[in-house]
Amino acid sequence: MWWAGMAIYSGRIIGDKRLPAVAGMFYEADPEALRAQIEWAFRHPLGPGKLPLVSDERRPASKGFVVPHAGYMYSGPVAANAYFQIAAEGAAETYIIIGPNHTGLGEIVSVYPRGVWVTPLGEVEVDAELSRAIIDASSYAVPDEKAHLYEHSVEVQVPFLQYLFESRFRIVPIVVYEQTPEVAEDLGKAILEAVEATGRDVVVLASSDFTHYEPHDVAAAKDKLAIDAILALSPEKLYQVVQEHGISMCGPGPVMAMLYYARGAGATAAKLLRYATSGDVAGDKSSVVGYAAIQVY
Repeated sequence: MWWAGMAIYSGRIIGDKRLPAVAGMFYEADPEALRAQIEWAFRHPLGPGKLPLVSDERRPASKGFVVPHAGYMYSGPVAANAYFQIAAEGAAETYIIIGPNHTGLGEIVSVYPRGVWVTPLGEVEVDAELSRAIIDASSYAVPDEKAHLYEHSVEVQVPFLQYLFESRFRIVPIVVYEQTPEVAEDLGKAILEAVEATGRDVVVLASSDFTHYEPHDVAAAKDKLAIDAILALSPEKLYQVVQEHGISMCGPGPVMAMLYYARGAGATAAKLLRYATSGDVAGDKSSVVGYAAIQVY
């Protein structure tokens, strides 16, 4: 069954509700079909291979994660490795989800200010106090809904969180247009300042795919350079290798911002949970997109 109103409301904000833009395209629009699709991703050989155990108690360990944002049929199993770890740590108060701007709408850094995000699995509240604190602490971040209207990079993370925790969390959606070290460092430090000021228990999700539309072996070799920089907790090195090697990673800005935040919050290590390409899923390795799930703790 097509989720009610999807064809009419795709990508719209009605009142204080941001309705989904890519349900029925990037992930299933029917709630039961979506839950089944998420469980397929967890059970997939490129995923954890089993369903997650959701901790009833908060066991904070991770400061942030890198997660992919393609259609679930391609990157869902890789993403599931991050959410498997997130489940084991229990629900944080707020998940700050930073994605790249694919649409060109909005500002340099667009923070969704308030309201509710809707997916087929229900509604999630935006942490308005934390959003405002991030905006106040940043030289670039502004309250902006326009950049989020049709952007998928943040949206596709929300159903995974809802599957795990239902409505026991809030989100701060952030879309980054200008993906430079200056902007990323400003945002990472603003998040750190805002988290310290509000006392929030947060996890930062940096939404990014890696190399786009190159042969599998070429993509994997290039992506290893970027992943090694992330594992070294070095946003500076990440930017350098992306520029020097022409790595078509779509979210270096979000990842750099997460790393600047995580380092400031005391992270000392990172772990590659899974790397794969669309060719590993679909079989055609002549032109692939790379996906990685990385834990920073």
